[in-house]
Amino acid sequence: MAKETKGYFTESDSVNVVNARMGPDTDPRLAKIMEVIVGKLHEAVKEIEPTQDEWMQAILYLTRTGHTSDDWRQEYILLSDVLGVSMLVDAINSRRPTGASENTVLGPFHIADAPEMSMGEDICLDGKGEPMFVHGRILDTEGNPLEGVKIDVWQANDEGFYDVQQKGIQPDFNLRGVFRTGSDGKYFFKAIKPRYYPIPADGPVGDLLTALGREPYRPAHFHYIITKEGFDKLTTHIFDPDDQYIQTDAVFGVKESLMAEFKPIDDKDKAQAIGFDGLYYDVEHDFVMARL
Repeated sequence: MAKETKGYFTESDSVNVVNARMGPDTDPRLAKIMEVIVGKLHEAVKEIEPTQDEWMQAILYLTRTGHTSDDWRQEYILLSDVLGVSMLVDAINSRRPTGASENTVLGPFHIADAPEMSMGEDICLDGKGEPMFVHGRILDTEGNPLEGVKIDVWQANDEGFYDVQQKGIQPDFNLRGVFRTGSDGKYFFKAIKPRYYPIPADGPVGDLLTALGREPYRPAHFHYIITKEGFDKLTTHIFDPDDQYIQTDAVFGVKESLMAEFKPIDDKDKAQAIGFDGLYYDVEHDFVMARL
């Protein structure tokens, strides 16, 4: 009789009753995941004590989030981003030794087949924006330069748009490039000063941000994917510390170690040596890769 009554639902014993319904052949990892999720979810409901109307509003919100998602837009990932869950999952899965560069979110605008370019080339194909020289070194955790590192870089333009968002306006592969380091581990290329931009805010996630009094903007940054055989893949950004949204990144992607000063350089000789006509911005940032 005791075994049967254990299945009866009560407010106080809700977690145990629900989790006890899993069969003996349930995958152990799934069983553990569901035990935690059910436990935390019931804990939240008991603490919040939502009304029936509030519960239904939550259901309808999740329904709208699903309806907003399609082949080009994943509103659930965006919801995960603005709640800090995407960054937390990334942090858990990219723990590295002290001194190694930190990961951050990939973002939705990476293209796998960007063109490979010679070191020092200009990734800006339309000539628009304030010129910038980006450079640094790729090192291991002992400070040794790494040769043959693949550096996949991309950025938004001076209006805050990626090329894939402005088909027919920006050239294909504008502000994208792939570079490989030589024996000195150095990388350098020409680009433009990126601009902050908003995440998609015309759906349920935007409504949530508005209700919470939060801005939908990401601060100006460059994206990097840095890879070399035998080393942990590095997916990261470098950020402008002076950007107005540096403290309020909508997706929590900013880390202190990823800030790099975007310095204006007004020196004609230096500009000409790089291939610029006049004032340009300079940003230097080294990346440290961890061995597998």
